Amino acid sequence: MKRLILTSSSGSELARSGLAELVISSSFHFEWGPLPSPEKLVAYFAARSANLGPGDHWSDWAIRWPKSIKDRKDLSLADFCEQYDVVELWFDPAPRDQLQLVCLLDHLSSCSSLVPKLRLRLVSSELTTAHGEDLAASEPHIHVVPIRAQEFETARLAWSAYRAMTPEACVDLLHQDLSALLMLRPALLDLLAELPSPSTGLGATEMRFLEMLARGFANTGSLFHLRSHRRTFVFGETELGRLLDGLALGPRPAVAGLDDELRTIDRENHRDRHAAYVRSRLSLTEFGEAVLAHQEDFSRHTPIDRWWGGTHLTNDRLWRYGHV
Repeated sequence: MKRLILTSSSGSELARSGLAELVISSSFHFEWGPLPSPEKLVAYFAARSANLGPGDHWSDWAIRWPKSIKDRKDLSLADFCEQYDVVELWFDPAPRDQLQLVCLLDHLSSCSSLVPKLRLRLVSSELTTAHGEDLAASEPHIHVVPIRAQEFETARLAWSAYRAMTPEACVDLLHQDLSALLMLRPALLDLLAELPSPSTGLGATEMRFLEMLARGFANTGSLFHLRSHRRTFVFGETELGRLLDGLALGPRPAVAGLDDELRTIDRENHRDRHAAYVRSRLSLTEFGEAVLAHQEDFSRHTPIDRWWGGTHLTNDRLWRYGHV
């Protein structure tokens, strides 16, 4: 049986597992920044065209191309998948993975000849922390289900809701049956928690940062990597840095001690930015303490300009979520 695995950017170790002839990851991080246009997504999944740049085609993200199949790299993803007996989707419970999963299923739903080949692995733990040999050993114990109409419809609804210009459709989704994709509801709840709070104007991760600083965690390493203390799972280190920048480098900071060079270091210069984060020693400002106590609204003192799915969050259009 010839098997292909489609996975997220978290699943690179699957290429070391020997479970498939090829593992194809995803390049998208839908949880941060503006979403790619429909045209960009179509071009990503379609046969390669001459005007695509590096990373703009699905085949750019395959891990360890065997020489015997490199001549098929320019096909559309659907046509490439046709060569396999089974196409398995491995996505873990993290919101980033679940967003990539619903986007992929939304695309594959139109490929009727592929549907009998498609299988979904119910991965219950994080792929980022797994090693290839462990994945191979645990594979017989990871439940696998066929992908049918209900899974496709749930993915379509979720992807459409997340791409909408307001988060209202995602909130409405919570009142629907999402059991076809078992890990989708928790992921949606985590994503919605990152919308600004009605009382503080901050999302869950930003508030956890303030809580951890109030408890004496003064290093960015603790804020970024002690996830069991932070208890939020939406963003990676780059996005966590952006959130911390917003708390510390605005006109009225909630956080003191962040290296001031971060104002001028290019955002793509990850090495120098990492060094600046490491040498920072953080604490709450008086204003930060007031925000943490729900006595101040951060968004009333700082410009807001970021994206939540298809929703552009600004001070004038600040969609909030949570208990009033």
